Amino acid sequence: MKGDLTKGPVMRSMLTFAVPMILGNLLQQCYNVADTLIVGQFLGANALAAVGSAFTLMTFLTSILLGLCMGSGTLFSIRFGQGDGEGLKDAIFASFVMIAGLTLFLNGLVFLFIDEILTFLRVPNEVWEMMREYLIVIFYGIIATFLYNYFASLLRAVGNSVVPLLFLAVSAVLNIGLDLWFVVGLKRGVAGAAEATVISQYVSGIGIAVYAWAKCRDLRISRRHMKLRMACIKEIASFSILTCVQQSVMNLGILMVQGLVNSFGPAIMAAFAAAVKIDAFAYMPVQDFGNAFSTFIAQNYGAKQEERIRKGLKGAVLTAILFCLVISAAVWVFARPLMLLFVDANESAIIAEGVRYLHIEGAFYCGIGCLFLLYGLYRALGRPGMSVVLTVFSLGTRVILAYALSAVPGIGVVGIWWSVPIGWFLADAVGAVYYLIKKRTIFSNLLPK
Repeated sequence: MKGDLTKGPVMRSMLTFAVPMILGNLLQQCYNVADTLIVGQFLGANALAAVGSAFTLMTFLTSILLGLCMGSGTLFSIRFGQGDGEGLKDAIFASFVMIAGLTLFLNGLVFLFIDEILTFLRVPNEVWEMMREYLIVIFYGIIATFLYNYFASLLRAVGNSVVPLLFLAVSAVLNIGLDLWFVVGLKRGVAGAAEATVISQYVSGIGIAVYAWAKCRDLRISRRHMKLRMACIKEIASFSILTCVQQSVMNLGILMVQGLVNSFGPAIMAAFAAAVKIDAFAYMPVQDFGNAFSTFIAQNYGAKQEERIRKGLKGAVLTAILFCLVISAAVWVFARPLMLLFVDANESAIIAEGVRYLHIEGAFYCGIGCLFLLYGLYRALGRPGMSVVLTVFSLGTRVILAYALSAVPGIGVVGIWWSVPIGWFLADAVGAVYYLIKKRTIFSNLLPK
């Protein structure tokens, strides 16, 4: 099943492609959210803090692989738009070998340095053992995460966003069922929550890989494609490495903020853990819309459809802003009921801090929505370096302000919360000004007529 985004109504094509991606990644979020919700309700605040902090670490680790897969997916989309089947298969083999090798290397590193990682994150003694126990299990799922994201990126690059959704739907339901069984039924604690997640990840990872091999015969490589050609490697690297850097820098900044949050103790850790899950669900649709938008731009870049790119850009900005306004209002109004999904009603201090975080973040989702579109635009137009620049502005501001403001006695942890939207809007301003200044050059150089 393929979807050619270079034809048909612009916004209808983009939204039809985006909706399965949005639903799929919302389901993917269910992996750790199910852990967080069940752990928070059945194992207590310290267990919630441990699992929530581990989620931030895993997001950073998987962002490296996700960035490489996304970068490769951009090249796949361009090759598909060009109708270059042989070039697409060369890129599939080379990128798979490169990213698989890095996955194995990364997996070994995190097992080797797990204690040093916990020290870097300033994990309190009350949480240390539980978080270590959880991570020991969850690290076994890194290979599954690679398999799913690689083949999902490949299928989406050729316009198939439905199959990744289907595999995630099955594994998300499985994850929730296993969570309840392992944590509540078998009393396996945080390790049980991690085991449920890893099993579910392998179901989706292996399943989508088998599907791509068995059903997508026109994407199946043969012996002649199994060569690491230097020109192909350089091209993949040009798209993938900077996208990987962008994703890694973004999540490294978040990881550094997590370490700062941890220094305020288990209660703040628990509030942050629950609020971040709500946050992720709230703006995840616009993040995935940005990824769908990037695929749309990349395919049309390959097909040299300049006017279609311009129309897609205008429609995408309007759609993202309207969505973010609606979701901001919803999060603001329902902040407390949402926190109660994760935290027992008796934990009043945790709930209050989580609500305060959501009221600050929830008012400014337009900032992150526009930023995701800018990331996707520059990645698709062959300027992933600009995405890195925007990430540095966004996360650099966030980290600097978080550490500076939280040290002020009258501000404290609230300074961490306010640093986030400030970073978003600064990066938006930089990205928009760059586009306005370079717009004529970008299109004349990249899409010659």
